[in-house]
Amino acid sequence: MSIPAEPLRQVHRPVQELQSATVRLAGDSGDGMQLTGSQLTNTSALAGNDIATFPDYPAEIRAPRGTRAGVSGFQVQFASQEIFTPGDRLNALVAMNPAALVTNIADLEPGGVLIVNEDAFTAKDLKLAKLDRNPLEDGSLSKYRLVKVPMSTLTRKAVEDLRLGQKFADRCKNFFAMGLIYWLYGRELDVTLRFNRDKFGDKPDVAQANERALRAGWYYGETTEAFAVSYRVGPARLQSGLYRNMMGNQATAWGLMAAARLSGKQLFYGSYPITPASDILHELSRHKNFGVRTLQAEDEISAIGAVIGAAFGGAMAVTASSGPGIALKTEAMGLGLMLELPMLIINVQRGGPSTGLPTKTEQADLLQVMFGRNGEAPLPVLACRSPADCFDVVLEAWRIAVRYMVPVIILSDGYIANGAEPWRIPRFDDLPKIPVEHPGASQDDEPFLPYLRDERLSRPWALPGTPGLEHRIGGLEKQQVTGAVSYDADNHEFMVKLRAQKVENIAMDIPLQDVYGPPAGDLLVLSWGGTYGACVTAVEQCREGGLSVSHAHLRYLNPFPANLGEVLENFDRVLIPEWNLGQLRLLIRAKYLIDAQGLNKVQGKPFQVEEIVTAIRQQLQ
Repeated sequence: MSIPAEPLRQVHRPVQELQSATVRLAGDSGDGMQLTGSQLTNTSALAGNDIATFPDYPAEIRAPRGTRAGVSGFQVQFASQEIFTPGDRLNALVAMNPAALVTNIADLEPGGVLIVNEDAFTAKDLKLAKLDRNPLEDGSLSKYRLVKVPMSTLTRKAVEDLRLGQKFADRCKNFFAMGLIYWLYGRELDVTLRFNRDKFGDKPDVAQANERALRAGWYYGETTEAFAVSYRVGPARLQSGLYRNMMGNQATAWGLMAAARLSGKQLFYGSYPITPASDILHELSRHKNFGVRTLQAEDEISAIGAVIGAAFGGAMAVTASSGPGIALKTEAMGLGLMLELPMLIINVQRGGPSTGLPTKTEQADLLQVMFGRNGEAPLPVLACRSPADCFDVVLEAWRIAVRYMVPVIILSDGYIANGAEPWRIPRFDDLPKIPVEHPGASQDDEPFLPYLRDERLSRPWALPGTPGLEHRIGGLEKQQVTGAVSYDADNHEFMVKLRAQKVENIAMDIPLQDVYGPPAGDLLVLSWGGTYGACVTAVEQCREGGLSVSHAHLRYLNPFPANLGEVLENFDRVLIPEWNLGQLRLLIRAKYLIDAQGLNKVQGKPFQVEEIVTAIRQQLQ
């Protein structure tokens, strides 16, 4: 099969302009859907669209091919306007096999484009997907614009003269699907062609096969009569600047490197691999040229133990995990609190409890990080709201950690960590410095007082080896000022209250809570973490419809902003959407004594905008 070197340009079919498009690619975990979705994302970003993505990984490692448990998906919304979510209803779905079709078809809008690899709908494939009938033939898909494409056959023909074998040829069919989607939405091939040549440059046969499959998919879209129209989504009006497509874990890693440089510190990152936090370690390990030191420890306890040692030694010390790993770190987190050393502890939340849903998103660790330590052990807690926001939250968390000499917890989640959006790269010189002070060598014979505090109740960060600053550290209670081990009852109560007050004092050093919409009214939607995009979009839609509703999103969860109580009292009702059974709602009710209502979801999936719109309308009826 001869594939033109350059795709033929469309001349005879109409092009429909869209404000946005939501596309999902779904197939077996070995079908390359994540790579395909990532390339569609990058191409759309370079076309100037605003984008938001939602990768969806199978929970089982190497689930049997063709089964529902093994389905991998990637959803992307690209738009000519600012967007905050990867979209609710799908405009187009690409299903590479029956299992992918049956697990994703419910999200496709009526009249939406459904592209399937009809070669994968054999009797064996249908049986693996637990289907009694072939949905391509029984009329069950009549409300969609079904396009049956023999992707496997066409891909094999496109690469047959390379003599690579059928098994290898079939691995290229994701590039065929990519080319077809590129044609359908007017995406250029150049970005993906460069990626293919860079990634597989040392394997010319692989690079050539992928390129042929990509062009074959584009050319199929141009020549088939199955599509009456193609689509175009124009560039968005974004703030001028240099942008790159950024995933949440990557933004977290970059934020850590920037914070270290802004504070004049070497970055030490100790962790144990766990989904979905591992990519932070992967990214940081690539940047030894920036003085980054990474440690893949033998377990979670060793990881945070090394981090405590690095903090005592004067480094910017960071660890990350997910809920099960945070549970193992809790004793050492209490030790960090007792030592009053600055460090960052990142929890990229996932579905629980126990192993739970390791590849699915949730935000059910809020109470864990608030209270999951023995004794009275409050720690500051901040939460990211989007992939790009991870960068800013890391800088803010490190500023608080060094200013108040306290471990700080950052909450992300799988939706944020694996999602992507355009990130406007800041100029490093425009970022505020994070000043760090260490006491110098003692000039007299007076004993060093390691727990002598400043106006923020912070103790000095004394570096080991500094002459005259020798002092005792450990988990035993310390005497105020002197740092000597103390079993005195009154001193213990004093120190417990003092450490709690130090955390409370942070409320005076963070911004007041802002509100999108009127500062008072019938209903306030209060959100935190990854629910931000769906909440802000839903509130905007409802306000455009004339409803009295405003939105407040929390970055600071402990302590809350100083004016949060006043903000809440200005509204007749408060609605708190969460991917848990009401953890923030519990804290808000307990602290402010208001009857906040919850919208709760624990399905491993993010909210759709329409779910929140419906809840808002119900509250206002």
